[in-house]
Amino acid sequence: MTTEDSLIVSREGRVGRLMLNRPKALNALELDMIRGMTKALNEWREDPHVHAVVITGAGERAFCAGGDVRFLRDGQLSGDRTEVEAFFKEEYALNLMIATYPKPFIALIDGICMGGGIGVSVYGPYRVATEHASFGMPETAIGFFPDIGGTYFMPRLPNEMGNYLGLTGLRISGADSVHAGFATHYVPRARLPALSTALAKDGISALARFSEALPPYSLEEHMTTLDHCFSAPTVLEIVARLEAVDADWAQAALKALRAVSPSALCWTLEALRRGADMNLPQALDAEFLLTRTTMAHPDFVEGVRALVVDKDRQPKWQPPRLEDVKPETIAAIFQ
Repeated sequence: MTTEDSLIVSREGRVGRLMLNRPKALNALELDMIRGMTKALNEWREDPHVHAVVITGAGERAFCAGGDVRFLRDGQLSGDRTEVEAFFKEEYALNLMIATYPKPFIALIDGICMGGGIGVSVYGPYRVATEHASFGMPETAIGFFPDIGGTYFMPRLPNEMGNYLGLTGLRISGADSVHAGFATHYVPRARLPALSTALAKDGISALARFSEALPPYSLEEHMTTLDHCFSAPTVLEIVARLEAVDADWAQAALKALRAVSPSALCWTLEALRRGADMNLPQALDAEFLLTRTTMAHPDFVEGVRALVVDKDRQPKWQPPRLEDVKPETIAAIFQ
């Protein structure tokens, strides 16, 4: 077993294990963790004793809350993006490695799974969610966009769930995450340790024994209206359609849209639409370029300040209103 401050790499029976080990920071990803996972996966690729890989997060609060955005903000403010670009480049390479890995990759997701946490789980063929899991891509709240291949996989979620979740940043529960396509199996938290042990002994066949029937999809009865709202051609039209809906879910969506960066909403919708016509490597390449232009916009530094650094939750967006976002400004970001 190899133990690092932020990542624990070990072998048990038939599986190689990766444990994200920053529970106080909700297992947020650091560059060293990304490098450690990459190194382990490369070593296990040809190891005949490793039949599968299992990834977990330490503690019960989070599987992984995403990348370390405070670190990314500091790099942007310093003017030296060397470490920032290394982070994105190596994180995206890890996402692609998981997507193309020749052995079963199994994520056991308990607690918060957001952003980069989705990036180290969603590309594996087996994603187990508990009743305490919650999935979200909240990047618009920090003036960013759903990256880690989000522009690829979110347009491929059922219905208009990709636009709904990518724009609002709202979370969905463990059970709903299976309905929506983020996870593949539903296992209660109490059975997760036994499943983990069984995977080491029996491999992926253990999943069938531990998976339980899904509770009903909480959004099912609203899906037709949700699709109508989030298939609108512009963010302003999405808002207008939501305003005409008298339902709690629509009011929650409106509240979320009005709180996040107006500019980020516009470039996120454009990125998701473009990603629908890309494969994963193309989407990751496009996202890497998009990190440079979107992080240079004042809303990224301000969004991370308000939500993560000062935590006053009072961001001053530029511009502050969706109606004032200029289409030519958004278009220039993609050039």
